[in-house]
Amino acid sequence: MGTHLTIDHLVYATPDLGQSVRHIEELLGVAPVPGGAHVGWGTYNALVGLGGSTYLEVIGPDPAQPEPTSPRPFGIDDLDEPRLVAWCASSRRPLVDVVALARESGFDPGAIVSMSRRRPDGVVLEWSLTVAARTTESSSVLPFFIDWGHSPHPSNDLPVAGLLIDLEIFHPEPRSIDLMLSAVSDDTRLGDEPARIVVDFADRATLAARIQTARGIAVID
Repeated sequence: MGTHLTIDHLVYATPDLGQSVRHIEELLGVAPVPGGAHVGWGTYNALVGLGGSTYLEVIGPDPAQPEPTSPRPFGIDDLDEPRLVAWCASSRRPLVDVVALARESGFDPGAIVSMSRRRPDGVVLEWSLTVAARTTESSSVLPFFIDWGHSPHPSNDLPVAGLLIDLEIFHPEPRSIDLMLSAVSDDTRLGDEPARIVVDFADRATLAARIQTARGIAVID
């Protein structure tokens, strides 16, 4: 496959953040650490490194915030159980160019929005990312894109639970997903990104990540 995308992070959404943090610790052998609140979005996250500049984000409702005026991201309000719901990619290109290329290839990553959160140590992170409705089967497994700007990358100070080996994308029409990903690929990777992106056939669209840990290979889906 001619896809060269740096996987910035994986998104594991949950209706109960504390419970899912404990589950990930049992699975990977390392506990995700508190990330911070997304004020106004009604969510809080916890993070753990997956090697290089890639990390796992566990995100769920933040009981310290009032109910948001709009649905929480990643379909959190409708989840009965946690699952791997999305992945985020970085690119050498400006986000506006990535969005244009994606739209030409047949998928819309959405509008570019600015966000921020304050880490428990007081450091404020600011970034821009694409936000799409993610209402189609294809959009549920295609990436959103991020630019951390001048903020330090979250992976810099995270405990590392293992090495992301590959991200498996399952879809009824894998060839179309392959083509869309290739359209937004960089000519070269941003760094020593070890993870492969594998697209395979399945009756429904899902994601699965294989991670090499000290305990062996763990699968998050």
